[in-house]
Amino acid sequence: MRIGRPASLDTLRLDEADAPAPGRGEIRVRVRAASLNFRDGLVATGVFPSADGLIPLSDGAGEVVEVGDGVTDFAPGDAIVSTFHPAWLDGHMERSQLVSSPGGPADGFACEYATRPATHFTRAPKGLTHAESATLTCAGVTAWRAVVTNGAVKPGDRVLVQGAGGVSLFALQFAKAAGATVIATSSSDEKLERLKALGADHVINHREVEAWGETVLALTDGLGVDHVVEVGGPNTLRQSLIAARTGGHVAIIGAVAGFDIDTIPFAIVQAKRLRLQGVTVGSRRDQIDMVRAIEANGLKPVIDRTFPLEELAEAFRFLQAGQRFGKLCIDI
Repeated sequence: MRIGRPASLDTLRLDEADAPAPGRGEIRVRVRAASLNFRDGLVATGVFPSADGLIPLSDGAGEVVEVGDGVTDFAPGDAIVSTFHPAWLDGHMERSQLVSSPGGPADGFACEYATRPATHFTRAPKGLTHAESATLTCAGVTAWRAVVTNGAVKPGDRVLVQGAGGVSLFALQFAKAAGATVIATSSSDEKLERLKALGADHVINHREVEAWGETVLALTDGLGVDHVVEVGGPNTLRQSLIAARTGGHVAIIGAVAGFDIDTIPFAIVQAKRLRLQGVTVGSRRDQIDMVRAIEANGLKPVIDRTFPLEELAEAFRFLQAGQRFGKLCIDI
């Protein structure tokens, strides 16, 4: 599947091309599944610019069918999952070096075969389907980075997550696995019940309770939460800062309500000595560590529904509708 010109859901088109044999250090992968992210929709509709004919979708999973010379970590038949920042293997990485992400600017995984360097993948968790593994690249690693790598959540901590998107559900699962108490928000009572079933200790309908930051304080004996997984942007940031504990960690991940935040309540940040930290997915090492944790805890990604590749445009429209609980996947 390729993005046409002008970029829109109406110009997505099926195409044919050969995936070359792997060169030294490369593997050839049969892609079996992909998943959709908010970012993918921005690329597909032209909000984020892309090259003409780009193959979209950042997340891909499947199995190795051929390995090039020098590849020792993978063998034909291995189940694998792509990484989002292929050059970010571990440690610190300058933003200027993170320029080859699949699904834009590099080709993504809305395709049957892909030949890439072996370091662009990790092994997939044992026991997961290809579709479940395909949810990990962006949403899973972002949540892992926020909760574990940066947040260092520990037993007894209190964590706030927002909504029922992929990042928030992974953050809930990782936080519970770490022994934390989780407070979850949503505008849907039905989704709140599902969040409780997934492990949330407290839930808040933010449509009914506008000042939900104060409710979080009440649920935590006036202290606030140690960690906030902030995905809403301008509609939620102020309440998130109110909900945070003094010295708390606020992971700034997304802005599903938009990117225009005219002012940050600086007085709250300063008075509470908050640590605001942006998260742009994570490194290959983060993904490897996350895979081990998923296996150790028997975690299962939450998938709302799966579409065939031929219905990619419809899948994006469903994503835009905002009614999902968990990830949307593409069967390839």
